[in-house]
Amino acid sequence: MGGHFDALAGVDRIRQVADLMAGRQVRLPLGGQFFDVVVTANGPEASAVIAMLDDLQRAEADAPDACGPVIESPEESRLYWLVPPGTRAQWQSHAYASCFGQPHEIVLPPLPHNEPPGIYWRRRCRADRLVPVGPLRILLDRFRPTPAPHDEPLGRVLAMKP
Repeated sequence: MGGHFDALAGVDRIRQVADLMAGRQVRLPLGGQFFDVVVTANGPEASAVIAMLDDLQRAEADAPDACGPVIESPEESRLYWLVPPGTRAQWQSHAYASCFGQPHEIVLPPLPHNEPPGIYWRRRCRADRLVPVGPLRILLDRFRPTPAPHDEPLGRVLAMKP
């Protein structure tokens, strides 16, 4: 019986990724094969972190916005940094960020949505990269975006999986 449910879950994930590619908002579970998420405040300090990660992750042929995927929620004053799956299991407490994985899920904006209103891709989602955790932690310590998020997710972007 478990194999049947696993196959259905795989089909559902494929459908979700197809919806995202088609320009629709999607709710995806964290962890597994996709990503975990680090949550911080937005604002000038967080913008400085993004700029530094742009420089760090930029290859010769890349556009200036080379940082891995970051979602901004202006209404919540938060950034959601997409980091490698499994990050939550190794995450150490941090003064300026919280990390979430399973059993949480995240709402992803449509791929072409790269400005407000609503949640949007501050740095676009791309197949070849996520935000690197080590440099992200170091830069968050350096720039200190506040107010720091709570460990319990609030809002419409991140939630417990029902």
